[in-house]
Amino acid sequence: MTTVLKSETPTSRLFSNLELDGNKLNHQPGSVLGSTALVAGTTVGAGILALPAVTFPSGVVPSTALLIAVWIYTLISGFLVAQVTLNTMSSVGLPSLGLLVIIESTLGKLAARIAGGAYLFLHYAMLVAYISQGGSILVSAVEKMWGVHNVLPAWVGTTAFTLLFGGIMYLGRDRFIAKLNNAFVAIVIASFIGLLFLGSTQVQPSQLSFQNWSALPAAVSVMFVALFFHTIIPVITVQLEGDIRKIRQSIVIGSGIPLIMFLAWNAVILGSVSPDLIQGLSTGKTVFDPLQTLRDGGAGEWLGVLVSVFSEFALVTSFIGFVYGLLDFFRDISPVSAKEPLNRLPLYSLILFPPLSLSTLNPSIFFAALDYAGTFSISVLGGIIPAVISWKQSQEQEHLNSKTQSLVPGGKITLIIMISVALIIMMRQVIYISGLT
Repeated sequence: MTTVLKSETPTSRLFSNLELDGNKLNHQPGSVLGSTALVAGTTVGAGILALPAVTFPSGVVPSTALLIAVWIYTLISGFLVAQVTLNTMSSVGLPSLGLLVIIESTLGKLAARIAGGAYLFLHYAMLVAYISQGGSILVSAVEKMWGVHNVLPAWVGTTAFTLLFGGIMYLGRDRFIAKLNNAFVAIVIASFIGLLFLGSTQVQPSQLSFQNWSALPAAVSVMFVALFFHTIIPVITVQLEGDIRKIRQSIVIGSGIPLIMFLAWNAVILGSVSPDLIQGLSTGKTVFDPLQTLRDGGAGEWLGVLVSVFSEFALVTSFIGFVYGLLDFFRDISPVSAKEPLNRLPLYSLILFPPLSLSTLNPSIFFAALDYAGTFSISVLGGIIPAVISWKQSQEQEHLNSKTQSLVPGGKITLIIMISVALIIMMRQVIYISGLT
């Protein structure tokens, strides 16, 4: 692809994507539909599985309000990422910049290393969560087939999950894995639709009326994980040629569709669990998981089967995406190609062995891993860094008496709010950890 930068009005494209076909250059503009699908696909991940557990103590109405509030925050931070991407492209005269490259070119190597550390922590924490939960569901399914309960040790599930799906990625060609992932996504969509349909018949009105607003803060970090899509924004910014209107549409619609899914999912799952469980809910550190209750047949056998199928394949599709994310990261920082057969085994071991070990040592780490990922990595990557870059870019443009691209109103007041919210979330987790010790 050949890209030529152009100087146009702020409402039109910043540059043109051109493809050389023989002796002719063809314009290849990206579509809003395709970019919207990328945002939506990135957003819908395994974070949805943890939502019912963290929203159950507060109830449907409070958690719905918080989900919408967190979506607004992630929407604004998504606009900030697009904004700093556009301004960096304009200043350096190059498209196709990744988020870490943008951070380094604006804030320097130290900030890029901090962001790289947050990126690594996010991916490893998420892989720990996927392997622990995926292995647990796998063991539970096998035990149901055998008609036993709590017989197989946890390491059997985590090891089987990693060897099965990690082995497929290690041995399979990219085209095969892409087709397999498409099939898994189709299973996720079909089971999700069936789950909502069947689950809606199990909803108990008394459960929908329960409200406990004081339990909301504990759910924020997991909601951050569920609604995080920011790493894909530089990609759609290039695809849409820097067109602000199209970028804004893609981000709003692409993140809005998962929000609607999450709201419906949250209401159906919480409404399908008996209200009596609320009275017996432990006030300690143990997380009650409504999905586990449904998987065990707490609201009907078929609903339990659908929940298990949806949960497992949602974890697998997210697992594949995050393994690829770490593969790309290590390829970028390593001079040795990961495509060479002799290098694939050490690289896959580096990616899979640490999360497998941690999830095996602590099989119940699923919710804690998502909590820490949302609190620290996503607060840094999706909240603090985009706001700081935007602040610096605006100061530089003021000094040069030039104008920056802007997708977010409110100026520095908005940036202060974004940074403050991220810092509050991080401080709350630090205080919580200190309380445990």
